[in-house]
Amino acid sequence: MPSFKFVLLTIIGCGVVTWLSRILPFVLLKKFSLSKAVVEYLSFVPVVIMSALWFSNLFTQHLGHLPELNVNNLLASMPRVVSAIISKNLLVIVLVGLLSLAAIRLLGW
Repeated sequence: MPSFKFVLLTIIGCGVVTWLSRILPFVLLKKFSLSKAVVEYLSFVPVVIMSALWFSNLFTQHLGHLPELNVNNLLASMPRVVSAIISKNLLVIVLVGLLSLAAIRLLGW
């Protein structure tokens, strides 16, 4: 069984690494500027992350079979996509997605 000191140092070390990985890019970007191509490339990161999360929840995996389409999430994502095109505001997109999924589950689909 690990000692208390080891567990405490592990938790503190993980906290420091997490904190540095979030703060260090901001500190470095204050001193250096990125080229226009890099900034344009990085502008796609939020879209890629949201797309990966969307696709991973759109299908349900069954071992030994093809993935099954999650109809509730598909129906709930349609208003979310429309709100994303119209507003381009992440808060609005998340709220519309949550409300539409809640409405679909309330209706019992």
